[in-house]
Amino acid sequence: QVQLVESGGGSVQGGGSLTLSCAASGFTASRYCMAWFRHPPGKEREGVATRDSFSNTNYKDSVKGRFTISWDNVKNTLYLLMNSLKPEDTAVYYCAADTDTWNVPCRTGLLPSGYDYWGQGTQVTVSS
Repeated sequence: QVQLVESGGGSVQGGGSLTLSCAASGFTASRYCMAWFRHPPGKEREGVATRDSFSNTNYKDSVKGRFTISWDNVKNTLYLLMNSLKPEDTAVYYCAADTDTWNVPCRTGLLPSGYDYWGQGTQVTVSS
């Protein structure tokens, strides 16, 4: 049974850092496209970062240079390191997996439509 469990959210002042974790189980997550999405208050869900089975990464323009997506094979866990946080980064953050991408690049990238498994989300709040 595929399961994604996020953790690491919290409240931080602007300029601070947080690292989100997404523990994957029930499938070999490193072989698929994995991604982080977020849902800001009053806005639509948006893609933040993706990582495919070749370790290629892609980022939303507004987080480039500040966020880093990475994968730990031993822990079977996806991470999102977030530096220089801004109030506009406030959102519920979700990790997601596209299990139709076995050893191929991400299909839909930062668009949520292609991802079939989602975690429960973790809240990130950045104060000014």
